[in-house]
Amino acid sequence: MSIVADIAIVGAGMAGASLAAMIGDRARVVLVEGEAQPGYHATGRSAAFWQESYGGPGVQPLTTASGPWLERAGMLHPRGTVHIADADGQGALDALAAELAACGIESAALDRAALEAAVPGIRPIYTRAITEPTCRDIDVGGLHAAFLAQARAAGTVLLPDARVDGAIRDASGWRLDTRAGQVRAAVMVNAAGAWASPLAAMAGATPIAIQPYRRTVVQLAVDPPAAPTSPLVMDARGLFYFKPEAGGRLWLSPHDETPVDPHDVAPEELDVAVAIDRLERAVDWRVTRRERAWAGLRSFAPDRLPVYGFDACAPGFFWCAGQGGFGIQTAPAAAMLAAALLLGESLPDAVAAIDPGRYAPDRFQRAG
Repeated sequence: MSIVADIAIVGAGMAGASLAAMIGDRARVVLVEGEAQPGYHATGRSAAFWQESYGGPGVQPLTTASGPWLERAGMLHPRGTVHIADADGQGALDALAAELAACGIESAALDRAALEAAVPGIRPIYTRAITEPTCRDIDVGGLHAAFLAQARAAGTVLLPDARVDGAIRDASGWRLDTRAGQVRAAVMVNAAGAWASPLAAMAGATPIAIQPYRRTVVQLAVDPPAAPTSPLVMDARGLFYFKPEAGGRLWLSPHDETPVDPHDVAPEELDVAVAIDRLERAVDWRVTRRERAWAGLRSFAPDRLPVYGFDACAPGFFWCAGQGGFGIQTAPAAAMLAAALLLGESLPDAVAAIDPGRYAPDRFQRAG
């Protein structure tokens, strides 16, 4: 089989799907997906929240700009965050408070009494906290499916089970040799997530080190059951976070970031044990059952900002990578920005105030 398109997007996770949805009505697009199911490695394993402070000031503009779009699409649901700190975390909590204020993110300080009301059972070592009430849950599956449906409706072709084994540039553009057949396109978009750097090397593009990291999540049954209206609770030093799920369950992560090679990652028992130990040190709830655990890949550029734009070394090679753990909450705005850069259009109003230069692939050469 051979497919000819204007733009071949490699990777049909949230980054590739959202970009295809934004450009599918103005170009012939093919989504080249290495797995049988789009979103298998990162999108489908997300902890599923939208939080303006997550990812830091460099990511916050994309998150904030995505909020109204996600609200209109019905993809956000009330949650709220409580950032907690023990004695060793007071400096981190103060720094977070300053960052929230600088970014204009709504927040409020909690004393011990207010913290106990917000998180019943929190242990006495936590005396202060900060709320971030704008935090929302995201319907990740619904969002990804909506982007894929919009892309298909515009004529995008989804090519699953199509791992790219070769990428060659000739006079007519890119030739991608995949396990599902050959794809030819004038432009190739690198939305390959954890595989972004190997794909770039294959294409002779700038060697930007997009490093995958393992992140672990475990689902627990606890006593008392997690109340459905409980907030997302995050340790200010990044030691753990937890949030309620349906049926009184709890999703818990040790906030781990272990560098790994790109692969079908699985949780490590040590990381699960560390997560549970940190939870039991934070609250007086009893863990009654461990129900399941999983791990996903979060992929970062060296400066932990995403990479959007055309490559300086490989003509027609466009980066849409390095979204880390915030690729879902930033997807609408990031796709709008990337679509404008890709098609040579003006930035739409929703992202007009965002400087695309801070995410450009040549920033690493400029810094050097």
